[in-house]
Amino acid sequence: MPTTTFYDLAAELPNGTTYDFDQLKGKVVLVVNTASQCGFTPQYKGLQSLYDKYKDQGFIILGFPCNQFGGQEPDDDASIAEFCTINHGVSFPLMKKADVNGDNTNAVFSWLKNQKSGLLGLSRIKWNFEKFLIDKKGNVVQRWASTTTPQGIDAEVAKQLAA
Repeated sequence: MPTTTFYDLAAELPNGTTYDFDQLKGKVVLVVNTASQCGFTPQYKGLQSLYDKYKDQGFIILGFPCNQFGGQEPDDDASIAEFCTINHGVSFPLMKKADVNGDNTNAVFSWLKNQKSGLLGLSRIKWNFEKFLIDKKGNVVQRWASTTTPQGIDAEVAKQLAA
């Protein structure tokens, strides 16, 4: 059966268990492909601040570590989680390291890219820390490039939570 909605998706957690997106119904979700050795890595702190600000209002961030851009996420899942917790205080869920482009693209990113094209109508992920915002009904309402900071999307997150 082909995936038809955001809630039909699932991702693998580093411990091998499945994170079913069905549990995200009614929440505003931000999906981000991340990396620990990138110029945008300081965005982890901003993402955590955004998560702390809105998590009690039905907001969640899902991080997907990816090593496809400049080899900037070379470590294993345990090392990635440790780095994010110690250096950036990350407490939002981090999924198992995944590809966001190419033949082995994670199903979540295949679906997201089909829903919302990026710059110039291109669907491929351009770099680390691209962000997709999903509303309470499972629709992709916004996609931002790496250069857009978490602070820069705060107003849109608040708008979706109020909707």
